[in-house]
Amino acid sequence: MSRTASAAVGAPQRLPYSGDDEADRLIAADPNALLIGFVLDQQVTVQKAFSGPLEIRRRLGTIDPAKLAAIDPQRMRDAFAKPPAVHRFPSAMADRVHGLAQIIATEYGDDASLIWRDASLADLKRRLGSLPGIGPMKARTILGLLAKQYGVRPAGWEKAIPDFPTLADVTTPQELEEYQAGKRAWKAQLRAQGLDPAKFTPPSRKGKRG
Repeated sequence: MSRTASAAVGAPQRLPYSGDDEADRLIAADPNALLIGFVLDQQVTVQKAFSGPLEIRRRLGTIDPAKLAAIDPQRMRDAFAKPPAVHRFPSAMADRVHGLAQIIATEYGDDASLIWRDASLADLKRRLGSLPGIGPMKARTILGLLAKQYGVRPAGWEKAIPDFPTLADVTTPQELEEYQAGKRAWKAQLRAQGLDPAKFTPPSRKGKRG
């Protein structure tokens, strides 16, 4: 486990995203692993994305940001592409993870938790938004996860997090299954209407914030 793991004060024992207990414990305890999982969470299943940090550690021997940043980018791409590939777009995602590691190593002293530790809401949104592969919607999901499961609650967080189901609400494998089923059904409904789900957000859960 990278040395950032000790920084995850208040972390849950596991985040049931990958289906593998070791991987789920790693992403819960190690802030760098958590962010890597979110970077990989694009055009693959949640399970595939969040099993990635453990698989990267197995292949490269580390997920410590400074050590990952020092790895030759082509070596990282090769490690991602080795069957079974870490991601369906191994080269692009290897470069994103490499870029993430560089930012954490140089701007946050090799400690990913400094992105949110004692940060104001504005700072936290800006910091998350500057990370490779973390767009506005994903940043809001991470905000929700930090608030709901890590106790990171800067002033104004309630209005900054999504008001529809996200991974921030998932605490058990059953809840993950329900979340994924609901998301699939919502996307199917939009596609049946000739609409692109990427251009919409899921229905609001009125009265169920926080």
